[in-house]
Amino acid sequence: MTSVPVAERMTAEEFLALPEPELGWPVNLIAGEVVVNDPTVHHGEVQGELYLAFATWVRAESGRGKVALPLDVQLDEHNVFKPDIAWYDEGRGPARLDPRPYPMPDLAVEVRSPSTWRYDVGAKKSGYERHGLPELWLVDTAAEAVLIFRRSKPRAPSFDVSLELIREDELRSPLLPGFALALAVLFPH
Repeated sequence: MTSVPVAERMTAEEFLALPEPELGWPVNLIAGEVVVNDPTVHHGEVQGELYLAFATWVRAESGRGKVALPLDVQLDEHNVFKPDIAWYDEGRGPARLDPRPYPMPDLAVEVRSPSTWRYDVGAKKSGYERHGLPELWLVDTAAEAVLIFRRSKPRAPSFDVSLELIREDELRSPLLPGFALALAVLFPH
């Protein structure tokens, strides 16, 4: 029997010590493996529309928290995720000069990229769920749908509510009173 060397998994500490990628592409540490998201134009358009909707809602009234574009969220020793959009409830978001890693958001959004979708629906969804994320939106640009996973109560042990919204639906959340976004905005024909 021949032994095959196995690469050692990278730790979150090692990952966070790496320089930021030159092109600004989101890089995640998933189960100790560095995973680079190679976003498409469509990914960027959808991410931009979602961010604009969040930012408009946040700014419309005080006390609506903070929205951020990709930032490092450390889950544990071998997982540092970089959601495409992170929303923090009032008083929970990182300050402008806080160093990374940042705390778990209250709502994370992952937009489908061909290079990372399998992680989004697999390891990342599972990691977010294990580490207490209250709500996750997985935006499937290929199917023109949004998969929503949330906890019915703050202390629910897992995502016990799941929804699939299609192009004709509106995106809403009990965490975001008054927020509504027609999915047709994300998936125009």
